[in-house]
Amino acid sequence: MPTDHRREILRLAVPAFLALVAEPLFLLADSAIVGHLGTSSLAGLGVASAVLLTAANIFVFLAYGTTAVVARRTGAHDQRGALAAGIDGIWLALLLGLGATAVLVAFAEPLLRVFGASDEAVAEGTTYLAISAFGIPAMLVVLAATGVLRGLQDTRTPMVAAIVGFTANAILSFVLVHPVGIGIAGAAWGTVIAQAGMAIALGVVVFRGARGLGVSLRLHGKGVLQAAGGGVPLLVRTLALRAVLLLTTWVAAGLGEPQLAAHQVAMTVWSSLAFALDALAIAGQAITGKALGAGDVRAVRAATATMVRWGVWFGVILTVVIVALHRVIPLGFSTDPEVKAALAAALLVVAAGQPVAGIAFVLDGVLIGAGDARWLAFAQTGFLLAYLPMVWLLQVSGVTGTSGLVWLWAAFGVFMAVRAAGLHWRARGEDWLVTGVTR
Repeated sequence: MPTDHRREILRLAVPAFLALVAEPLFLLADSAIVGHLGTSSLAGLGVASAVLLTAANIFVFLAYGTTAVVARRTGAHDQRGALAAGIDGIWLALLLGLGATAVLVAFAEPLLRVFGASDEAVAEGTTYLAISAFGIPAMLVVLAATGVLRGLQDTRTPMVAAIVGFTANAILSFVLVHPVGIGIAGAAWGTVIAQAGMAIALGVVVFRGARGLGVSLRLHGKGVLQAAGGGVPLLVRTLALRAVLLLTTWVAAGLGEPQLAAHQVAMTVWSSLAFALDALAIAGQAITGKALGAGDVRAVRAATATMVRWGVWFGVILTVVIVALHRVIPLGFSTDPEVKAALAAALLVVAAGQPVAGIAFVLDGVLIGAGDARWLAFAQTGFLLAYLPMVWLLQVSGVTGTSGLVWLWAAFGVFMAVRAAGLHWRARGEDWLVTGVTR
């Protein structure tokens, strides 16, 4: 493979990696800050975060779909069309965010009770969720604007916004939770303020670029509807994936409060590792979309092969790091011996799955960049259905406590292996390699 392709991957992936790692690191900081309020607060943050991240992440197509469309138009040398599509995506993000906020504020407590957590955990989680919901419009605007910039082959600007924004989030959360003393509500307000700042900063960058090319910034109903329609398959794909994560948290809630608290941290660690591995997926989205827009199939194949290899080796490195730290990490999140023991055991299983996760994330990004969203929707639904029998077996076995948490994470690891195998099968074929501008 030509050296310039490797340089292009690194140019896009390194800033994306720093941006993606910034978010989970400060989510870990939030967990550590809230964890010292008590086990119920940490467990409440766990179920509230599951709902909040689902509400935000089901609309991740605002980033992924926009990246693919903008990258294709960039590859076809249609810069005005690329930015026009991006503006439509930002308007769609704002409208969807306002709707999501209304739903979560109205149904915060009933949504959390679905997980079967204790009354104390639900009360803490309801406080966090009801406040954090007001930050969802900003979260979705950040997703859409980031997608536009990635499609334009710029991952550096989102990196700067992420590092500044999440640093502010961590500082605000600590000050509001402890010195000010408003508890878990402080962590929620810190998130809302930081997300609003990020949305304004990234929005200004995109809008200036659009104005410079004479692209209208007004809401265009047809363009917004087109962006929404194009995002439906990716929405289905994301809903199926989020269903797996929510189902896993639901099962963890039935294992006991210490195990749910441990699961919250383990899932946050897994998400941190996923974000790190997803840097290659983001590079894959941008490179694949641009290359297919320019009709260069050979470049797509070469870049994909390289990124898959790098994903596996990156996963191996993460495995070694987590195994080495699996008894150290719990010390930063809880003083409860049962929570620490359960978390240490779960982290070993989390670590073992990282090389396979590297394959899954890279190929998912490549296929998203290619616009293969319809296949991804059907495939991810199939992966979800394959996970259901594993969860059912765990439920009927009656295993609880730390053993139950370990088996739950082992089942999740098998799900990731099935997902990686399915994506690998698709990537070996030719049907997804469609060239030119498709929208």
